[in-house]
Amino acid sequence: MSRENLMGGRRGQGRSEPPPKQSLRERFVALRNLPPFLRGIWRTSPSMSIASIFLRLLRALLPVATLYVGKLIIDEVTHLFRSGGLHADLSAWLSDPLLHRLWWLLAWEFALAVGADLLGRIVSLIDSLLSELYTNTTSVQLMEHAASLDLEDFEDADLQDKLDRARRQVAGRSSLLSQLLGQAQDMVTIVSFAVGLAIYAPWLIVLLLVALVPVFVGELHFNAQSYAVNYQWTPERRELDYLRMLGASTQSAKEVKSFGLNRFLIDRYSELSQSIYRANRLIAVRRAGWGGLFTTIGTIGYYCAYAIIALRTVQGHFTIGDLTFLSASFRRLRSLLEGLLVGFSQVAGQALYLDDLFSFFQIKPQIFSPKHPRPFPHPIREGFVFDNVGFRYPDAERWAVRHLSFTLHANEVLALVGENGAGKTTVVKLLSRLYDPSEGRILLDGHPLAEYDLQALRANIGVIFQDFMRYYLSAASNIAVGRIEARDDQARIADAARRSVADEVIAKLPKGYEQMLGKLFKGGVDLSGGEWQKIAIARAYMRDAQLLILDEPTAALDARAEFQVFQRFKELSQDKSAVIISHRFSTVRMADRILVLDDGRIVEIGSHDELVAAGAHYAELFELQAAGYR
Repeated sequence: MSRENLMGGRRGQGRSEPPPKQSLRERFVALRNLPPFLRGIWRTSPSMSIASIFLRLLRALLPVATLYVGKLIIDEVTHLFRSGGLHADLSAWLSDPLLHRLWWLLAWEFALAVGADLLGRIVSLIDSLLSELYTNTTSVQLMEHAASLDLEDFEDADLQDKLDRARRQVAGRSSLLSQLLGQAQDMVTIVSFAVGLAIYAPWLIVLLLVALVPVFVGELHFNAQSYAVNYQWTPERRELDYLRMLGASTQSAKEVKSFGLNRFLIDRYSELSQSIYRANRLIAVRRAGWGGLFTTIGTIGYYCAYAIIALRTVQGHFTIGDLTFLSASFRRLRSLLEGLLVGFSQVAGQALYLDDLFSFFQIKPQIFSPKHPRPFPHPIREGFVFDNVGFRYPDAERWAVRHLSFTLHANEVLALVGENGAGKTTVVKLLSRLYDPSEGRILLDGHPLAEYDLQALRANIGVIFQDFMRYYLSAASNIAVGRIEARDDQARIADAARRSVADEVIAKLPKGYEQMLGKLFKGGVDLSGGEWQKIAIARAYMRDAQLLILDEPTAALDARAEFQVFQRFKELSQDKSAVIISHRFSTVRMADRILVLDDGRIVEIGSHDELVAAGAHYAELFELQAAGYR
């Protein structure tokens, strides 16, 4: 099998569809993302936002003030030189009243220089703090919104691409604040310089604008191209992150070393990273080439203006101070305008990236609580009823389950049995409303499941899936996640551990319930698969739910541990409903009833003895497993 097939069969063709090519007008339309971005910055900290704006306004006026004071100094020196009012020694200079104006001008220029430096440092400090606060706030909002989405969304590759781009924009766009405020500051400075030039030579401004238009258009074009490349290669970037994790992860280290996968992972990473590098390099080279040409045009315009100013100074139209002020103002204005235009095109480009963030926030969940939910029953009296329920996963042609009609009675233990892919876990997902049926309905005490508050429903269901999470937290916290709001209730945590037989595991840990689990952090202790599973089962008991669902709960347990767990489970589920999914018939035979699934349909329902006596599908599976122990 080729490397491409091993990693999902893509070499280029798996990339996201490129975003539609945007016209110049459409790129400007992306600037609509800036107002919500700025509102988010303002909400993060109004006081720091005001301070940054005020200080930047002051700083924006300092360059032209400094240049003008410099012009006055040069004119004053020239005047003193021509008047012969210079002395040979320093003491005479200091006491000469003719030089008082010069000293004051020098003092003012010194004060402006110190003020500019201090303001720059304060503004940088405020911007960095504000950007970090915005990143933290937006990250929380991103996590909250992701938590509100449906399980279906997280199983969709396109949404994973959107989520990945959104995550990148949270951190990647934090510099946009400084850029936007910096451009606002530059605009004030540009206006002040333009006023000064307009007084002396307004035609210089026209020459300057003509020289800078090509730079602006070029930057706008290449920013859009860069965005298109980054958008198109999102799946590959996610794969790079995944390969990095596989190559240096505690979870994967044993298997990677055992199968000798290091070289394969490294080669695949190198191949992908080089492909992305080549795509970015092509844009960078083109940008550098055209950018150099456009900058040269601007430089030619500057020196033409400089030559004209020098000529007019020789002709007596300008003083030496005017020459210095105009040439420096023109140079600074050209630099500022070029930076402003290029920066504006970059802001327009970054506004395209903000689309990735804001479009993710626009994704709405399809499974939610009704406006006026029905109170959740305490206790459940009748149970759950599946009424001709069918479900098909998004974009799948095959029905996962169909025509399911059965009742999970109150205080009943129901086992789901079937071969892999029969639809057992799908039933659990529908029961806990991680998905809604594609057809049919599910009732709880005679009312549709969708009429109940979603959080109340899930709070009353304790689910432990086969692929349960291993949290690199303390043993107590690992159990407390079953009902995280009770994480400080040590008695409840200990009781949940006792019910699942996890207390025996915790008793062996050096720090007991405070022991950090897993090897990700220093001082952590790893557990065996069976020990982790006991900890996970304790979460279901921690929840103290009316319905317990255990999906392959004893897959990693030995025979003795499995017997202990289910003996305890049978004792503790007398007043609860329960659903058990297991391939072990020693487990499912403890259930009150067994529901046998085959290809997404119910083929048998009954007790263990009834189904064995029937000699049908269940009996066949039972005999196959029993034969292995003979």
